[in-house]
Amino acid sequence: MHIPDGYLSPATCGVFYAAMAPVWYFASKRAEKTLKPREMPLLALGAAFVFVIMMFNIPLPGGSSGHMAGGAVVAIALGPWAGIIAMSLALALQAFLFGDGGLMALAANCFNMAVVMSLSGYGIYRALAFGEPGPGRRFFAAAVAAYVAVNLAALAVAVELGMQPLLAAGADGRPLYAPYPLSISVPAMMLPHLFFFGPIEAVGTALVVSYVHGMNRGLLHEGKGSLKPLWIAMAVLAVLTPAGLIASGTPWGEWGKEELAELIGYVPSGMERYGEAWKGLVPDYSLPRMSGLPEPVVYMLSALLGSALLVAAVYAWGRIWRR
Repeated sequence: MHIPDGYLSPATCGVFYAAMAPVWYFASKRAEKTLKPREMPLLALGAAFVFVIMMFNIPLPGGSSGHMAGGAVVAIALGPWAGIIAMSLALALQAFLFGDGGLMALAANCFNMAVVMSLSGYGIYRALAFGEPGPGRRFFAAAVAAYVAVNLAALAVAVELGMQPLLAAGADGRPLYAPYPLSISVPAMMLPHLFFFGPIEAVGTALVVSYVHGMNRGLLHEGKGSLKPLWIAMAVLAVLTPAGLIASGTPWGEWGKEELAELIGYVPSGMERYGEAWKGLVPDYSLPRMSGLPEPVVYMLSALLGSALLVAAVYAWGRIWRR
């Protein structure tokens, strides 16, 4: 679901940056007013969670892969504005540091996974978990919210990619950016999410939300109690991230130039110009292997590094907006 650079035209990317700039500002102001200082550790934890959970790539039949996004988790726990902030920070770190998702396409990726998932996930959860829900209804509400949210995000990605051949084509009629039309991009994105990643997102989100409620310490509503068990769970998740290396296939719509050339026989000229211009400070979560560490260890260290940086980024954001 991370759109790389070169798949969207510069004009499309500009529209998303223009749209997201006020959203980021408004979300920050709203989160500043609604979040209590004691909830900041939970926001940092949520940002680290969505970062780590996206490193668990899952193989799909046919050689593709994907992962849980976790966009609804923070929104359900702390509200949609905090969800937008947490997911945006995670996506920005992935793009700048690891080259996962493009810099030009960062605003589009934030719209899809931060805005669409947070707002829809929160709204659906609140509608289904009104009043004093029991554990069963809370689990059901979180699962439905996450399932719908991730599918709406996938649909947004499919439409953005599928519109590119209509928006930008060369003199020879070939698309300049993402080459597949809506008739291909929509089913290619939606079928895996409707029948595979959607249920995973639903179960994963419901388990996390239920677990936090199950601690019965008022973490979601009163901010009381110890977060130590959740930090330990977060560290365990980071240690387990090498399991994500099992899936070696590239997710649909995230191919590199050479992979795409093998698929369609050429590289669109716009993609040739803008694609892979930025590969990240540590591309593909591959920290410098000066000590000859095996790939799973390097991947795990990347998860720990990214999580630590996200926690620091959330606290830095909190200090800036509370001045």
